Amino acid sequence: MKKTNNLDGKRIAVLTADGFEKAEVTVPVKVLKKAGAEVDIVSLRHGRIRGVNLHEPAGRISVDCTIGEVSADEYDGLLIPGGLLGPDLLRQSSEARDFVRAFDEARKPIASICHGPWLLVSAERLQGRTLTSWPGIRDDVVNAGATWLDQEVVRDGNLVTSRGPQDLKAFCEAIIELYAGRAAQARTRSSLTALSAPQRQEPPALPIQVMRWMPRPSFRTAFIVSGIALGVVVARKRLRVA
Repeated sequence: MKKTNNLDGKRIAVLTADGFEKAEVTVPVKVLKKAGAEVDIVSLRHGRIRGVNLHEPAGRISVDCTIGEVSADEYDGLLIPGGLLGPDLLRQSSEARDFVRAFDEARKPIASICHGPWLLVSAERLQGRTLTSWPGIRDDVVNAGATWLDQEVVRDGNLVTSRGPQDLKAFCEAIIELYAGRAAQARTRSSLTALSAPQRQEPPALPIQVMRWMPRPSFRTAFIVSGIALGVVVARKRLRVA
């Protein structure tokens, strides 16, 4: 495989969890490996974690190591993909928050896309920073003390962010520059930006249309969901009795 950029010797941690947006992991990982980087999937548990395409279940990927088994000292950069559930699970993990803080405190490059900045919010690393994200979490970012821009890629020092899957091409180009230690390109904005972009006036049409035309769940899916719900009810009753 011909390498398009030189990231030989660079080791990148991809911090993600069940419910990650599949394209936001598989596409950057492929690009990073093609550029010569060694990539580890770091997660909350061992095994294979489940991806999604928007809200639909997608393929799984293998976890190389859990957060507790590695440290930021072992890596040259961090990638935090999006998805609704994955970043939400990670932001509730003290190990995940500490892992992110260690990268930022060492000024190591961090890239995040879509809902990934939720973890940066909970790790309290956004005060005074400039970034973008999925527009739906714009207020979380602003309330964390950051400036939010409605752009495909924003770079602020050691941080590169993008809005979502629609920006993956620009995002991948930017993270290669970031991890290679190159200066930001003209298309990005600096942390000197004073004002956040306004809130969106309406949600994006694509997720709404996808949910509108999504088929009914199969009997197998309904059976599994019902079983989980029943298990929760039984567990709660046992706790009350105990």
